[in-house]
Amino acid sequence: MPVVYKQLLFIVMSVKNYLDFTPEELASDTYFQNWVLQDDQMTNLFWEKWLSDNPEKQADVDLARKLIRQFTFKDYQASEEDFNEVWKNLKENQPRKPTFIKPSRKRRYAVTAAASVILLISVSVFFNKKEPQSSEPVIVNNHIKAGTDKAILTLENGADISLEKGQSYVTGNITSNGEEIVYGTNRENSKEIAYNYLTIPTGGQFKMTLSDGTKVWLNSESQLKYPVTFVDGESRQVELVYGEAYFDVSPSTEHKGSKFKVLNQSQEIEVLGTEFNVKAYKDETNIYTTLVEGKIAINLESTNQVLFPNQQSNVNLKDNNIEVLSVDVYREIAWKDGVFSFKNKSLKDIMKILSRWYEIDVVFENKELEDITFNGALEKKLSITNILSIIDINYDIHDKTVLIK
Repeated sequence: MPVVYKQLLFIVMSVKNYLDFTPEELASDTYFQNWVLQDDQMTNLFWEKWLSDNPEKQADVDLARKLIRQFTFKDYQASEEDFNEVWKNLKENQPRKPTFIKPSRKRRYAVTAAASVILLISVSVFFNKKEPQSSEPVIVNNHIKAGTDKAILTLENGADISLEKGQSYVTGNITSNGEEIVYGTNRENSKEIAYNYLTIPTGGQFKMTLSDGTKVWLNSESQLKYPVTFVDGESRQVELVYGEAYFDVSPSTEHKGSKFKVLNQSQEIEVLGTEFNVKAYKDETNIYTTLVEGKIAINLESTNQVLFPNQQSNVNLKDNNIEVLSVDVYREIAWKDGVFSFKNKSLKDIMKILSRWYEIDVVFENKELEDITFNGALEKKLSITNILSIIDINYDIHDKTVLIK
């Protein structure tokens, strides 16, 4: 974009009286949409300064951003009726049935999807299609089910306890309702540290509250090692053995200044009180740490890296190099709110994510499809056949194997 045009654009935005805009008007404004959907330095500068000068408008801005992200555009602009319907549902928080719209297509397999993001109101999917691409799938003995709340708790004596939705478990300072496990505070302040493990199998997820009040969301195929109770005044330390976890850390000010650390393979994350996500699966060679709020330090053998909100570190385990990028935080943590969120994600990577949740094996008969990218958001409670139909690809299902054709 020419410099003169950028300067003119900045002047135009400065003249507009955004203070009087409602969230709906903000979401309808072209310049505001550009800020939410595109990475433009000039637009970013304007809105960051505007929010800094007008912090009372933060709630309106957040609501308008949520509305815009109902629609992930790719060769398609939602109609005014679509826009108004989603806005109405967003404000009223009322569920509605999935809506599918098929306008003309400009490129093969282009797909967009929109889900009721934070509020999980509903799912609306918009995808481009010139003519039907997928044939009727062959489905034989479909035993594939969406994931659910389940975990294996390993106690300090080595005993394994199955935690499942609808079943309660209570012992000592541990309570679980089958969806979450909560550790109470040990008033005796023992100097001996006993460790438990919480393992989330394929097709599972679970929430937990540690004894210091820190909340943790664990994704499928994940394992966390942690103390049954923490020792006052000493560093609070847990280990994400593998998988993905979201941490909402209890502030150090409430624990005599004791820091909170998360260990994982070759990195150590040090925090004072913050929210962040760590993704470190066994079958991947990179560790991704995304900061939502606060401040954390990534400590490696050869270097240290401080992260600020909306930044993500990428540690390559092969050479221990670290890269830091600015990211759309919600897309990285949507999984804990029951949403798959994809941005320029290859079909191969999408199917890997789906395989963890639906406990499936995926085989690409047509290897060319692996690199096709998609944008969109879908609720995790949808069936695998619904998901694949929305993506609009040819597939067959045999037992728990999905064949992409």
